[in-house]
Amino acid sequence: MTLIYPVASNRIHPARLSPAYRSAIKRSPQKPLIPMRHTLSELTGPVYGHETVRANDNDLTIQAKGEPLGERIIVHGHVRDEDGRGVPNTLVELWQANACGRYIHVVDQHPAPLDPNFTGAGRTQSDDRGYYKFITIKPGAYPWGNHHNAWRPAHIHFSVFGHSFVSRLVTQMYFPGDPLFPFDPIFNSVTDEKARARMISSFDLENTKPEWALCYRFDIVLRGRNATPMETK
Repeated sequence: MTLIYPVASNRIHPARLSPAYRSAIKRSPQKPLIPMRHTLSELTGPVYGHETVRANDNDLTIQAKGEPLGERIIVHGHVRDEDGRGVPNTLVELWQANACGRYIHVVDQHPAPLDPNFTGAGRTQSDDRGYYKFITIKPGAYPWGNHHNAWRPAHIHFSVFGHSFVSRLVTQMYFPGDPLFPFDPIFNSVTDEKARARMISSFDLENTKPEWALCYRFDIVLRGRNATPMETK
């Protein structure tokens, strides 16, 4: 198997060093990167997680005894290649804060309540057309201490695994019209305006379920000129 990535398309991804994003200063490389050719075992090795996906792992509202608090939403879309074709059998994982903007994590100690009925994590596998779907709770914004009065816009983290472990890509999905966009260094570390727009989901009235849940569409394009900006590029 040979995987060829168009280097020019990497310009749409966040720069490794974005000074406004304070933690990037310490963790970004200070010297030019050295390209390393992938070995056959890296390109064809086993992928973690595909075989353990269960039927309802994509529904974050039924993981506990009770229903989680907050606005129920549907998030769906396609995983696509650079030519717009659906990518089948992709492991799609997500993690997010709860409706109050808090993660279940020891580091997250800001004064917002945890929800005992919400783990904030789910996974699914794209079908033969590259389609995926999640049911979850709309996350809240949260403070993160990067600068004075710093708040992250509501977002959902996505991870996609392809044919091998080294093909994992990670991105964030945002919601349309968020007033925090101009003030968020992470969102704005993607300097191309059109590329930033590809991280924002679109409201999908057609697939909204009346009396039950609003719907948002988020297509993940893996590479090419219309690629979704990724954190791991």
